[in-house]
Amino acid sequence: MTQRRSDDEEDDVPEWADRVKANVAGEVRRRRKEIGWSAQDLADQCERLGHPIPRNVIANMESGRRANLPLVDVMVLAAALETYPACLIFPVGYVDQTQELPFQDLVPTREALQRFTGEQEVPGYDAGLLPGFELHDSLVRTALAALEEEEQARFAAKTATGRAQQEEAERKRTQYADQAISAKYKLRSLRRDIRDEGATPPGLPPALGDVDPPEPDIETTQEERL
Repeated sequence: MTQRRSDDEEDDVPEWADRVKANVAGEVRRRRKEIGWSAQDLADQCERLGHPIPRNVIANMESGRRANLPLVDVMVLAAALETYPACLIFPVGYVDQTQELPFQDLVPTREALQRFTGEQEVPGYDAGLLPGFELHDSLVRTALAALEEEEQARFAAKTATGRAQQEEAERKRTQYADQAISAKYKLRSLRRDIRDEGATPPGLPPALGDVDPPEPDIETTQEERL
């Protein structure tokens, strides 16, 4: 199959959709053989995951005879083969160059994958709440590390054998406590911003349960209004 531009002039290159399907088909076949599975083995695993893909469908896909390739199939095939859907679409190391959209030039497959996953920013593209969630994860790690260091410094202060040693431990405890407070403050602000966007922020570990302000007591609030 060849691509047609708006002027109906055919290009002597594979159609973009066919190239994407070929990437997936080739990587499914390679991965399946690497594991030592037959097409039936892969079909059985897809069925165990709750989304049956018959053996003949898999065989037709791998041979290029399948006309379409639903996203849900790619997701289940990836899970069955214990890999990521993006790695089926952009098989880095196995396909040198690929095409991101119709009529675009070929680009290194790794670059296409990085843009597909958002690892490489594209000017003008909206990444949604992904950057906020990544920042949230970073702040959680910072806060937890600071709390752990604070606890260790507190123990060192209690078990210090000299005044200088105790003062140094107390200094470190205060430093880490301040770091934890700062990270918690930023987390609270970020979580508020996420809620303002109409979204739900990620869960918090028990150690950071005091980040979110307590829910208002509805009964108490009503009594105060009376």
